[in-house]
Amino acid sequence: MKLLTAALLLLLIAMCLASVEGLKCKCSRKGPKIRFSNVRKLEVKPRYPFCVEEMIIVTLWTKVRGEQQHCLNPKRQNTVRLLKWYRVWKEKGR
Repeated sequence: MKLLTAALLLLLIAMCLASVEGLKCKCSRKGPKIRFSNVRKLEVKPRYPFCVEEMIIVTLWTKVRGEQQHCLNPKRQNTVRLLKWYRVWKEKGR
């Protein structure tokens, strides 16, 4: 009886952890092309074991829509240029 209770408890814990881990991979859909001047914040999150690629989350600000977050495809040339531009921009202290 104790063995069955322990097994059920472990199964329940494993199911809870699996559902929490699935929430960490936010970038299932990639965002649009962006203007560098609209970028407010850029986050690069490492590749998790349950995500296919690293997550690049950009926060944009426009007059019409306000702040919006988008995921970018790390393999696109535009995203690579954005990462280089953002690093230089941050180094200059802006």
